[in-house]
Amino acid sequence: MDAVPESHSGWTFLTNHARVLASVADDPTVRIRDIAARCRLTERAVQRIIADLEQGGYLSHTREGRANTYRVTPGKVLRHPAEASLTVGSLLALLARDEVGHAPRPAEDR
Repeated sequence: MDAVPESHSGWTFLTNHARVLASVADDPTVRIRDIAARCRLTERAVQRIIADLEQGGYLSHTREGRANTYRVTPGKVLRHPAEASLTVGSLLALLARDEVGHAPRPAEDR
């Protein structure tokens, strides 16, 4: 088993839940091991986060043989009252758009 890279100290802009959700949205057949490596978490932490997301209705899965296929609920609104008008789909679209090429958008586009 590959070691999880050392953790980041201090605050970050995205929660681990958002990172896991984005990983699943990027590849619905992704393995927990791969999510853990990408998000720099333990596999157990990823399992707990997936359980939280499923319990909240943000994610579901179906078992296909030994693998899971995940389904994100894009119309579900975000949990915090300040983001209650935003959906999971809009968050994921923003993250996906900014990940392409990892290049920031020009200031006039913001």
